[in-house]
Amino acid sequence: MKTKIASLCAAAVLSILAFATSSSAAEDGFYDKDHIRGFVSFGADFRGMTEAFNDYVNKVGFAGLNGGTLRHKGDSTVYRFATNPKYSKFNQFYPALHFNIGAQYKQFLTWFDINFALTQISERPAKSAQGMDENAKYSTFPLYDARWFNYGADWMFGWKVLGEDEFFNLIPAVGIGFNMMNIHFTSNYIVTNTSSSEETIMRDRYYSTIAATLNAELEARLQFDQFSVGLYGGYRVIRYNELNVEGANLDTESFNTDNDGDTWFVGLRFTWTFLSPWAKKQQDKL
Repeated sequence: MKTKIASLCAAAVLSILAFATSSSAAEDGFYDKDHIRGFVSFGADFRGMTEAFNDYVNKVGFAGLNGGTLRHKGDSTVYRFATNPKYSKFNQFYPALHFNIGAQYKQFLTWFDINFALTQISERPAKSAQGMDENAKYSTFPLYDARWFNYGADWMFGWKVLGEDEFFNLIPAVGIGFNMMNIHFTSNYIVTNTSSSEETIMRDRYYSTIAATLNAELEARLQFDQFSVGLYGGYRVIRYNELNVEGANLDTESFNTDNDGDTWFVGLRFTWTFLSPWAKKQQDKL
């Protein structure tokens, strides 16, 4: 995890240095700040998991259902479900929403893409289920909906291939960022710390893991003066770290939680570009 975060930080520092250098160059006349235009956009897309990512959420999200041990808080007795509750698996496709804010200088664009994946839910088959200890003594344990969602942000850099204000344009872009995966488990399972053997119990809450991202996309855009609409698609590389639950990492060998969360995506984006100071001056002259 430390290596991944360090790599992301290094890339961010290099980007900031490049931005600072260009800002300094602006004072020497390399570009005219009066031609910089801000923009905002909203988008929505469908994302498709790789097979490894789909296995990840279906294996980790239901950790404990197959032979997992349960225990009541303050009780040392260990239970297992007498019969495994039947949950449906998570789908390989899911929707996401985006909000972008950035700036354009002639054909060059840079922006922050803030994205939110809608919560995916596998509903509990019942409010509770029977657990059984080694002496065939039964006890009731709550069942929760299995849930997962993610959110993140990417710092993107793009280029209008066919010109600054063409009616039709192609915009390739790349960027780096982070992504946060959040998972809610199905019941109060025991988690054992592999180094200290200390046991804790999962709670009725989300548990999270963070990852560095590399995002690449291509947008086909139609521009109507300040308003534009674009169809975009691409691929997002995500490398999730081990999932920490109540202070202990889930066993990597059993659940493969140090996994990739790569997704491909296709969606629609609506953009509003503000007038530059130069454009406003031209309007004032009319």
